[in-house]
Amino acid sequence: MEYSTFGRHVAVDTWGVDFDLLNNAEYLQTQLVEAAEACGATVLSVQSKQFEPQGATVLVMLSESHLSIHTYPERGFAAIDCYTCGETVDPQLAIDYLVSVLKPERTYAKKLIRGLGEMEVVTPDMNVKQFV
Repeated sequence: MEYSTFGRHVAVDTWGVDFDLLNNAEYLQTQLVEAAEACGATVLSVQSKQFEPQGATVLVMLSESHLSIHTYPERGFAAIDCYTCGETVDPQLAIDYLVSVLKPERTYAKKLIRGLGEMEVVTPDMNVKQFV
């Protein structure tokens, strides 16, 4: 079997997110698993950490790669990252799902096309309305 090195890596910074959403690792874990399922990815494992006095990190290991969030509730900020290998799972769908539930005031996103030579960087179209 020949494996493709092609992958898409979407990173988004979200600002203006509710403190309580960003400070709840259990809630975020549920949402990241839902996001992985929304994009058709296969969840292998989940790890989360609730920090004191605030903040959370959740990492979802996928058969196709990973999905993660790192939060700074005191600043209303979350860094979200999804990388998937191959062409069958679109990481943008996971990102769009998470943005739809977090409802940030502002988002800044980039998509890297990886594994084909020099990385291509594009600004993705955000389509959160499909999940609202």
